[in-house]
Amino acid sequence: MKLALLLSVKQITLMTKAFLFCLFLCFFLVPINSQNSNATDRLALLEFKSRITNDPFNFLNSWNESAHFCHWPGVVCSRRYQKITSLNLQHQKLTGSLSPYIGNLTFLHQLILDNNSFMGNIPQELGNLRRLRFLWLRNNSFDGEIPANLSACSNLVEIRLSWNNLYGKIPTELGSLSKLQLIQAPRNSLVGEIPSTFGNASSLEFFGFSSNRLAGRIPNEFGQLNRLEYIGLSENRLSGSFPPTIFNLSSITTIFVPMNQMQGTLPSYIGKTLPNLYYLGIAGNQFTGTIPVSLSNLSNLEFLFIGGNKLTGNMPSFSNLHKLSHLDISSNYLGNGESTDLIFISSLNNASNLEELGLSDNNFGGVLPKDFGNLSTKLTGILVSNNQLSGNLPSWIENFENLTNIEMRGNKFKGHIPIEIGKLRNLHILDLSHNNFSGKIPSFLGNLSLLTKLHLNDNSFYGEIPFSLGMCQNLQGLNLSKNNLNGTIPSQVFSLSSLSSYLDLSNNHLVGQLPTEVGNLDNLGELDISENKLSGEIPVTLSSCVRLEKLLMNKNFFRGTIPSSLSTLRGLRFLDLSQNNLSGTIPQFLGSFDLQYLNLSFNSFEGVLPNEGIFRNATTVSVIGNPNLCVNTPGLQIPLCENKPKPSQKFTSTLTFKLTISLVCSILGLLLLSAALLILYYSKKKRVPSSDFSEDTILKLSYQTLFQATDGFSSANLVGTGSFSSVYKGFLDGTETVLAVKVFDLFRRGASKSFLVECEAFRNIKHRNLVRVLTACSGIDNRGNDFKALVYEFMDNGNLDRWLHSSDDSSKLNVIQRLNIAIDITSALDYLHHHCHETIIHCDLKPSNVLLDNQMVGHVGDFGLAKFLPTDDQNTPTSSFGARGTIGYAAPEYGMGSQVSTLGDVYSFGILLLEMFTGKRPTDDMFKDGLSLHSFVKVALPDRVAEIIDPVLVEECKSVEMNTNYTKIHKLKECFVSVFEVGLACSMSTAKERLSTSDAAYELLSIRNTVLATGMYQ
Repeated sequence: MKLALLLSVKQITLMTKAFLFCLFLCFFLVPINSQNSNATDRLALLEFKSRITNDPFNFLNSWNESAHFCHWPGVVCSRRYQKITSLNLQHQKLTGSLSPYIGNLTFLHQLILDNNSFMGNIPQELGNLRRLRFLWLRNNSFDGEIPANLSACSNLVEIRLSWNNLYGKIPTELGSLSKLQLIQAPRNSLVGEIPSTFGNASSLEFFGFSSNRLAGRIPNEFGQLNRLEYIGLSENRLSGSFPPTIFNLSSITTIFVPMNQMQGTLPSYIGKTLPNLYYLGIAGNQFTGTIPVSLSNLSNLEFLFIGGNKLTGNMPSFSNLHKLSHLDISSNYLGNGESTDLIFISSLNNASNLEELGLSDNNFGGVLPKDFGNLSTKLTGILVSNNQLSGNLPSWIENFENLTNIEMRGNKFKGHIPIEIGKLRNLHILDLSHNNFSGKIPSFLGNLSLLTKLHLNDNSFYGEIPFSLGMCQNLQGLNLSKNNLNGTIPSQVFSLSSLSSYLDLSNNHLVGQLPTEVGNLDNLGELDISENKLSGEIPVTLSSCVRLEKLLMNKNFFRGTIPSSLSTLRGLRFLDLSQNNLSGTIPQFLGSFDLQYLNLSFNSFEGVLPNEGIFRNATTVSVIGNPNLCVNTPGLQIPLCENKPKPSQKFTSTLTFKLTISLVCSILGLLLLSAALLILYYSKKKRVPSSDFSEDTILKLSYQTLFQATDGFSSANLVGTGSFSSVYKGFLDGTETVLAVKVFDLFRRGASKSFLVECEAFRNIKHRNLVRVLTACSGIDNRGNDFKALVYEFMDNGNLDRWLHSSDDSSKLNVIQRLNIAIDITSALDYLHHHCHETIIHCDLKPSNVLLDNQMVGHVGDFGLAKFLPTDDQNTPTSSFGARGTIGYAAPEYGMGSQVSTLGDVYSFGILLLEMFTGKRPTDDMFKDGLSLHSFVKVALPDRVAEIIDPVLVEECKSVEMNTNYTKIHKLKECFVSVFEVGLACSMSTAKERLSTSDAAYELLSIRNTVLATGMYQ
């Protein structure tokens, strides 16, 4: 007994010692291990930093020994162990690769790197982060495949990988993540089928893989996800039908699968099993059958996009859809062409938030019901084109003061245009074409100042074109063709400098001459005045319409020759002058155009047909019906010149008589010319010769006047500085005139020369896209020093550089504004290079030298480094002595001592265009070690365009993505690619490979028209 008790005491003693030893380990050894582990975290962060090649905000500068790493920006540590639990570096514009050492941060709960420029693969070492819950890598440039071993991060709750360059398949292993609630990777290049293993991710709520290349079906196993709320799979290649089990998931709020190849029918019970459905988007697929009646039970539905399918039958009632804001059922086979087809409209009267209603391209018949007038006043569009609707336009249309679009083309509407339409001051598009409207075109349409497109073609309108249309100063496209219009074309129509897409007045009874004001339409892309009764000569001012791609003047009574000035229309692709009374020879310059179609038939042209360009292709040119034409090569159905019959004796006599008369007239002309030259010579002797620019000719304002206007050249009025000058805002006393006064610092070498160069440049040039010089001043300041200044028209919106790179969110440009400004710049350059008395090379084109007026129209300024060439030598380079330009924008050949040329300006424009759409300056710190803005863009096209677009435009795209047609979104993406291709073509390193300014302008105009055609920008 004593022995047992003794053993027990010894055991207790041993256990006590063991316990104390454990306490020793806990209090002494564990901190040592923790300290070593902390060092691992610190080294991992330093390795992370070492892979960063660009840190524009210097965010990581403080990652150094001056502070514990737990206090470094973006780092959060646990209190107990001082281990990193969060690394959040989003929105820092960091460039580099993601270090694999990130896998050593074993306590990491969240890794958030959104909105940076990380490149390369996502490291496999992320699979070591067993505690990781949130992985956010959105809007970077990661490529490669999604690491399959992320499945080892068993605590993952969210995986966000959108807007990268990831490819390969979605790893099946990720379906084992039982805690995963959200996974999204839209805007990548993922392929293959959706893994059925995601049916095992029992916590999954959000599944988003839009804009990839996924194929196959949506797995049946998704029906097991009782918490699933969002399915986003738009713009893929999915096929098959919806798994029936998905429609039993009462948790679903969003089904977003437009622009695929899915088929099947919508189940009749959809409205009973999906009570929380908020967004149903299946547009652009191949669904068939009818729209289920039970859809009306979806009381939470706000967005219903089912257009672009093959749905049939009548529309059900929507009486319970009180929250509905967007309804698009266009491009189906709905309706039966009967008067009761639109009876369902009354069921939408309770949808007080309805903004969009798309009914176009169906079989709806009858008239627009009165209940239409009771719809929400928030409605922005009445879209009923291409149906079988009839009757008059109702007066209730004035109820919808927020209307921007009325599209009713391709129906059977009749009667007059009601006066109520003239009250819709927010209207952008009015399309009543292809109907049975009659009467005169009302003058009140001139009240629609925001109108961008007016289509009244293919109706029965008569009378004259109202001159009030000249008040629609935002009009970009006007089509009045195929009516019974008469009278002359009012010159006010040609005052619409905004017309850039098309002007179609064809197939009417218009008379008189084509007004010379047609030259105002210098941005017009298409002009069609064919099949009228127009007469007179082709106005030479038409040569100002340098953007024309299509010119159709056939079937009129035009006479005279084709003006030689039309050689400026180098962008023409289609030209039809047939069936007129034109004469003379066919100009050679038509052979140098890149024409796709040319019709000069049935006129009175004579002489030898040119044999260059389109004249070599008998299938795209027609010249028949010109009996005095001959050709040197067969194939155009006119006689060969060598086989033409000899002229008759009568013809010979007539020819001799004509030659005699011509000879006499020539002699008289020479005598008159000699007399005129003598008079001019003696009159010049009485004047002081001034062939060169003289400063005295432009002295208009005194130094004192400008001193007072700028409040003593106060710094408060300083708006910018340059190499040789400072610019001040000024106000003339007694007037409301606002000036921009550019004062030259004459103590700087080259400033006086810069002043003279700018004066010379602006002496004889005038263009809407050039900064307008009001006057100049050259005198003495109040200290007795020389003073020189130029006075410009003040530009309210400053320079382009500020709009591109300002930190102010309100100073941002949208897609259309950027395209408009780019077109303005090319228009100015084309004028300087090809349409001045001397070719002018700007030599310093950059964003700070592009100024914006109160309408955001671009104006090129600052000609202090400009060079001049004779117009005949516009492509011949001249000495580059003194031409410096600006680093990043100056053509590379200038840096090697080459001569300046117009193609140097083209290079500068190309870089500027890339900067406008990437938001990156060519001098950005990231562009080193052989990487330039040009190569940065080039390697990203076309598949990775999303990663190089200015983040401002990315956000803009995201904001419209959920609320527009997805074909339009795809078209917008293609336009971005096209813009970058123009920029690359202009900024080629070899001058001869660059695009010309006129060709660049044509391409940008075409891109802008494509964007506008989407309807997303009005």
